[in-house]
Amino acid sequence: MIIEYFHASKYGNGVQVAEEFKKIMMAKDVTVNIHHVKKIKPKEILPADIYVFSSPGRFGKPVKEIRKFLEKIDLTPGTRCAILTTEMAPQPDKKTGKVSTEEGACQKVLPTIREILLDKGLKKVAEARVYVLGIKGPLEEGWQKKVDAFATSIPVNGK
Repeated sequence: MIIEYFHASKYGNGVQVAEEFKKIMMAKDVTVNIHHVKKIKPKEILPADIYVFSSPGRFGKPVKEIRKFLEKIDLTPGTRCAILTTEMAPQPDKKTGKVSTEEGACQKVLPTIREILLDKGLKKVAEARVYVLGIKGPLEEGWQKKVDAFATSIPVNGK
């Protein structure tokens, strides 16, 4: 099984997540090829069993590089994909002190990527978020467990 993993990491958090995912999947005899979207053209995407797309957030949305990349990809409808984002951890409201649990209340990284991919007719098989505690990091405590849970949710060998 082959997974092509595309990310737009700026400060290295997304790279850490991608490498952890690759390590986990290699233990399952799955090949994972990691690409930064600035170093590959959308038309150069190689065939794979599953494509994983990952982006950090900027002003609550996926960074421009990944949005433009996703808009230009041309994968066959029904192609399996997964989304794993590195987003800013939810912050408490300054007036109420409450942290919103509503999906996409502040960060719309994952929903935006999901919408782009589903509009292209791709089939989402998994999605997850890993939180970043500051603009440049670090990743949240226990982030490896989230990546492991995401990797476990990926159907391997048609399962």
